[in-house]
Amino acid sequence: MGRDGLGTAGLGSSGMGPAGLPPSSTAMLWVWLLLGSSWGPGPPGVGAVPRPTATYVLDDGGGLGRQFDGIGAVSGGGATSRLLVNYQEPYRSQILDYLFKPNFGASLHILKVEIGGDGQSTDGTEPSHMHYENDENYFRGYEWWLMKEAKKRNPQIKLIGLPWTFPAWIGKGENWPYDYPHVTAYYIISWILGAKQYHDLDIDYIGIWNERAFNSKYIKLLRYTLDKHGLQQVRIIASDRLWEPISFVLLLDSELRDVVDVIGAHYPGTKTVPNALLTQKKLWSSEDYSTFNDEVGAGCWARILNQNYVNGNMTSTIAWNLVASYYEDLPFGRCGLMTAQEPWSGHYKVEAPIWITAHTTQFTQPGWSYLQVDGHLEGGGSFVALTDGLGNLTIIIETMTHNHSQCIRPPLPHFNVSPQRATFYLRGSFYLVKTLQVWYSRLDFESANSILFKQLHPLDVWRGSFSIDLDVDEVYTLTTLKTGQKCSCPEPPPPQPFPSNYKDDFNIRNPPFSEAPNFADQTGVFEYFINGSDPGDHVFTLRQVVVQRPITWVSDADQTISIIGNFRWVNLTVTCDIYIEKQDDGGVFIAGRVDNGGIYVRRTKGVFFWVYADGTYRVTGDLAGEEVLMKGLSGVRASAWHTLTLNIQGASASGLLNGYPLWENVTISKPSNGWAAIGTRSFEFAQFDNFHVEAS
Repeated sequence: MGRDGLGTAGLGSSGMGPAGLPPSSTAMLWVWLLLGSSWGPGPPGVGAVPRPTATYVLDDGGGLGRQFDGIGAVSGGGATSRLLVNYQEPYRSQILDYLFKPNFGASLHILKVEIGGDGQSTDGTEPSHMHYENDENYFRGYEWWLMKEAKKRNPQIKLIGLPWTFPAWIGKGENWPYDYPHVTAYYIISWILGAKQYHDLDIDYIGIWNERAFNSKYIKLLRYTLDKHGLQQVRIIASDRLWEPISFVLLLDSELRDVVDVIGAHYPGTKTVPNALLTQKKLWSSEDYSTFNDEVGAGCWARILNQNYVNGNMTSTIAWNLVASYYEDLPFGRCGLMTAQEPWSGHYKVEAPIWITAHTTQFTQPGWSYLQVDGHLEGGGSFVALTDGLGNLTIIIETMTHNHSQCIRPPLPHFNVSPQRATFYLRGSFYLVKTLQVWYSRLDFESANSILFKQLHPLDVWRGSFSIDLDVDEVYTLTTLKTGQKCSCPEPPPPQPFPSNYKDDFNIRNPPFSEAPNFADQTGVFEYFINGSDPGDHVFTLRQVVVQRPITWVSDADQTISIIGNFRWVNLTVTCDIYIEKQDDGGVFIAGRVDNGGIYVRRTKGVFFWVYADGTYRVTGDLAGEEVLMKGLSGVRASAWHTLTLNIQGASASGLLNGYPLWENVTISKPSNGWAAIGTRSFEFAQFDNFHVEAS
């Protein structure tokens, strides 16, 4: 924009002239400003109304601030990328490009994944590489695949592993991973070594136990074991919870301080604590955001990406979660940087947080350094400035307002942001910068007409000075780099509901993933299985394989359950062949109108049709089996295949066994809709085949 409205430009709050100028009269200052200032592009339609003006100096002459460690996201905690693997090409690769490809979309620097532990960890369970002590399999789940896809696009991306849950054998009967620290360390080291041996993946950082207690003895032993196995390059993050008590303990325990490389805090609200600063460790917001990915979510993300450093000296911010690829009606639906929850249609959506991420990630790299500046804008909002030490400079400015940038946690104290003019003076090695590239976003909360990551005309810098008009709810990136890009990719297919007629016979000899498409395990783990003892129609099945309650992160159900389908389903018929393996007290179910999962799985309601190895059956209105609607004899036994059919129409349900009516006219008052599901009475082996759901 032009140079209108110069009446207040260039004067800081002190009324002093710009840094580096000798004392002069007011008239001389006006001459300098008129000749030397160059106004930024500003958003479209901003007029010449005078604005409050403040000055800011960017100078590397006195040294630099903390080293920047990158922006990342979490796949896990849990099963948040579950549906992504089911996408067909080219859509799956397009989604991955938006997340990881440099100078394309989010261009993430860090990928943090869950080390699956067979337990519920927010939106589902992720399988362990060691269900049992004598069992190792480094091809379960999809995190290996996801890390390889990220590395394929960006070989420099940093990889982090963190456990939420652990298989039961780690605790030897106790719901605690630290009683036998050698066992836990061996388990984690096996995952790191397996990543390298089977997938050629180098893990850069390893965590302790997500948002749960840490144990100093275990952390020291983990470091010792890493070094013993030649994994000196793997750094330790602790404790992925709060700043305290880890910071205080590090100050007291020099041995522990020597082995912890990064203090990672979750949802710090852009603030740190004195003890964390005193440790002189790297400070990361190792999980943050966790907010619905609309414009408010984008505003939250824009604010904390800057202010985590400005307020809290945090040099990395990692979003939970990477991509919302789980059923939206599970807890924290659509809390990913983008949305990809319809593999059956190919539809996905590149949400606003992707482009807010790009404002930082496309113009910085880990290893750059922050400049030593306060970073608070006088009219509200913040800025950070980073350099590669080779003359490149990137400035990211955000002016997010309070109500448009609230994250899911913690509560956001009130603050004000108003339109303002900012004048920047470049000093030190930046004084000779002549031009800055400009990328711009404006979040619109009324007409849903946001401008996202748009390249504007370059900004001229004259004698180390430029000014820019800032409105509210904006993000600017001003940079010497010319590598930024916004992909103009083809539109994905339109959204479609889950197929109303869906079948899976699990007949796949070499499955690309251990889990069947679209099944989302909520307690237990359901894997493809080759049933070598069956000479007939059930050689390839789906098997529930967790037979001991894992070391939990939340309160997993006492029954195992995997959901599938459309949460809006009302009338449906579910048919499945079932095989009870546990003698005497084993049992399985099929279900419809299942209304819950994730961290709330224990309270799940629905219509559950159970058959047991003792020859009885039950119909219950809940997963826990406490609300019995019907019961009787079925004749079902273990070690034999049977076919169950559950038919729910309106307020009535009926069940068939091997094609013959077993019960009927059970009145259903609630829930009124929900997913289909399969599962078992306890943590036990059981098999499923020829699953079919038909809904209307």
